[in-house]
Amino acid sequence: MRGFSGFVLMLLFVFSEVPATVAAALRTTTALEWVAVLTGFACVWLAARESLWNFPVAIVSCLLYVVIYHRAALYSDRNLQGLFIALSAYGWYEWLYGGRDQTPLAVAHATATEWALSAVFAAAYTGGFGYYLQHHTDSAFPYLDSFTTGVSIVAQFLMMRKRLENWWLWILVDFIYVPILWVKHLYPTSLLYALYLGLAAYGYWQWRTDLQRRGGKLTALPEN
Repeated sequence: MRGFSGFVLMLLFVFSEVPATVAAALRTTTALEWVAVLTGFACVWLAARESLWNFPVAIVSCLLYVVIYHRAALYSDRNLQGLFIALSAYGWYEWLYGGRDQTPLAVAHATATEWALSAVFAAAYTGGFGYYLQHHTDSAFPYLDSFTTGVSIVAQFLMMRKRLENWWLWILVDFIYVPILWVKHLYPTSLLYALYLGLAAYGYWQWRTDLQRRGGKLTALPEN
């Protein structure tokens, strides 16, 4: 309960500071972060549109955020960018050849097995890496940082597999990232994650519409 109360207080603090800090943020933000923000927004919008161009743009954005998160002592998120680069390369191939008979991959639902494995991975990552960050680094938010990282890995994997439900997880993660990044003075990136919330909702609607248009049922796919 203490951790949850602290997170709520952090949210209230963030929103009370918004008017006074936005202008200052625009003046002090580095060019590196602005480029990372723009490419990050572009790659999510392209993913929502099911465009293959989201992958090369995502790789560029992730490379920039390796530097940004390292400087902000958000080490779990820094490490996440390297994994995202690898997953983007994998997803690029999957979207092109991951369908039947090496055809382009289509939107589908996550299976029960994928959900179970994802939950186990996210919980293990949060507990294990959160403990490491708390006791061996100066991480600002060791367990929140690890939780968002673990869930982001799951969401990214589901996106690479074109699972509709990846957008649910991105909405959850983006909601948590907004105050964390604001408190760390990464103001444009915090605002970017607020925009990601809208993009994730749009992506879900877009992919769901595509699934319905192809006659897909809004139920889980059978296990292979």
